[in-house]
Amino acid sequence: MTALTYLGGYPEPLKAQVLQLIAHGKLGEFLAKRYPDSHLIQSDKALLAYTQELKSRYLKSSAPLSKVIFDGKINVIKDALGLHTYVSRVQGNKLKAKNEIRIAALFKAAPPAFLRMIVVHELAHIREKEHNKAFYQLCQHMEPDYHQLEFDLRLWLTWRDLEKSAG
Repeated sequence: MTALTYLGGYPEPLKAQVLQLIAHGKLGEFLAKRYPDSHLIQSDKALLAYTQELKSRYLKSSAPLSKVIFDGKINVIKDALGLHTYVSRVQGNKLKAKNEIRIAALFKAAPPAFLRMIVVHELAHIREKEHNKAFYQLCQHMEPDYHQLEFDLRLWLTWRDLEKSAG
């Protein structure tokens, strides 16, 4: 039986459908039909510009971002798909805060919708630190298909793992 590492919290009937796709070798085909394109954002500079554009559209009054990069050190299973860090430092008599977003480097090869979903997720953490109702409402405000994209991204990660172990 295939381990569905990325689908742990989903209902059993849904996981059974995924296992069916895997058993028939159709998961990759399903994803390729649904997400045929790849994005062109390959540098940290392009990722910063992309993220800033989304931030200026949806989170104008939020704290500025000091850094947005692709990070090759993020372990997708252990850590996350991306990381939002908030660092506060005292400089003289002022408190300086920096917001940084790091996206796992493997998403350089992801469909554009998945990159957008991850960036939206990390941007939402600027306003909402916890994964609560307000957080997910903000994600859906920025990306109406957020929940479907999150599920499909988890399918894509499952498929990538299967491809790695087969090849």
